[in-house]
Amino acid sequence: MGTRTSNLANWIDARFPMTKMWEEHLSKYYAPRNFNFWYFFGSLALLVLVLQIITGIFLTMHYKPDGERAFASVEYIMRDVPWGWLMRYMHSTGSSMFFIVVYLHMFRALMYGSYKRPRELIWLFGMVIYVCLMAEAFMGYLLPWGQMSYWGAQVIINLFDTVPIIGPDLSLWIRGDYVVADATLNRFFALHVAAVPLVLLGLVVMHILALHEVGSNNPDGIEIKKHKGADGIPVDGIPFHPYYTVKDLVGVGVFLIIFMAIVFYAPELGGLFLEHDNFVPANPLVTPEHIKPVWYFTPYYAILRAIPPIPLVDQFSGVFVMGAAIVVLFFLPWIDRNEVRSVRYRSTAFKLNLAMFAITFVVLAYLGMSPAEPVLVLLAQLFTALYFLFFIFLYIISKNETTKPVPDRVT
Repeated sequence: MGTRTSNLANWIDARFPMTKMWEEHLSKYYAPRNFNFWYFFGSLALLVLVLQIITGIFLTMHYKPDGERAFASVEYIMRDVPWGWLMRYMHSTGSSMFFIVVYLHMFRALMYGSYKRPRELIWLFGMVIYVCLMAEAFMGYLLPWGQMSYWGAQVIINLFDTVPIIGPDLSLWIRGDYVVADATLNRFFALHVAAVPLVLLGLVVMHILALHEVGSNNPDGIEIKKHKGADGIPVDGIPFHPYYTVKDLVGVGVFLIIFMAIVFYAPELGGLFLEHDNFVPANPLVTPEHIKPVWYFTPYYAILRAIPPIPLVDQFSGVFVMGAAIVVLFFLPWIDRNEVRSVRYRSTAFKLNLAMFAITFVVLAYLGMSPAEPVLVLLAQLFTALYFLFFIFLYIISKNETTKPVPDRVT
């Protein structure tokens, strides 16, 4: 049996680099031996992506991308399709869990400087993945064709109408009609299930290839390739398989316990994952009392609402600042000018700045979910300023920052 398996592997290797890929990316890919729990979230993001694709395929078998039947088809999936309710709740919960994992993954990169040289391209691929995820989630949110889906899409698409000169034509092109209607639903469905996932998968592959080309960062921010043994293997590295594949299984187990607990016991999570208004069919004549996007968009929504209209550009000022809040993240490798990567050896000023940024992001998320009351809008303006001050302060302090001595080897 062993000989037959070996012969089959040799036959495949002569035609496809199966063993070579296995060795380069798993069994002979040497990762730092000091990974901590923050390094679970990269593999968890890949797991959730696979879950979303699988559950999405089953949902498309019964979903009708039609303005008259979309909401009813979702109800049919929930009530009549065997295990349809499970597929739907896994998919809806998966979208929120995807962003939780991605946000933690990005925060780990901020803590340990995983965006710095020579990993700038990894960060840029990751940011493009993040933008694609936002587009994928936005288009998928419209598909249930509930009240919040419909009016949320109406508000977001109308933002493009504020773009000078091309705005009206751009929003018309996105909708496919003069209002959010059947044409919008059809094109969003096509993009959600085909176009964006293909782009997303390609970006994930490039993200991983770029990572394995330069090597993984670690909590100490030290390049393990600088210290190699006589065999050419990093002395502070261990093979990704079996050591980290086994370790990641622990993270997967804990994640699935939390994930399935939400799916089985609180799939709506008090209206945070699934809004109550979305269990009502879309009605263009009835506006919900409080229109807001899903929680993972609310930090940027709070920034949008915080910026008052400016003469000549009117509402575009808010759209511009909201877009700048995302675009500025792309430039992080060049904003942070300090060569020390890990937060362990950065100054107290950097640590306080990073902590304030994390708090600011969470507060903006809360404000984006809250009604636009004058006091809350004022708070949103304050925390919007703090959001951008993080990057300004980082650029200023990072040049001549007093850091702790970085060890020569991983600790």
